Amino acid sequence: MAETVIMGIKIGHREEDALKVQKLLTEHGCIIKTRLGLHAAPEVANACSSIGLVLLEFFEDKADEIKKLEDELGKIESVSVSKMSL
Repeated sequence: MAETVIMGIKIGHREEDALKVQKLLTEHGCIIKTRLGLHAAPEVANACSSIGLVLLEFFEDKADEIKKLEDELGKIESVSVSKMSL
């Protein structure tokens, strides 16, 4: 049975780096099954935050491409990536 991979992406400087992340997600769009973007603003419920969160679910059997995306995201200074496999 193939595993499901979920990736969480935290963008520390959303205003500066969101377009870089968007470009990579577009380039790797064919491996992404589900994408959810969250505008994290823990300090004030209705305020824009400088932190962005993106959750991705990938199609099965795409481990090599997922690793490539993870490596490319890791090159963006304010971005951190976490993965889990189910």
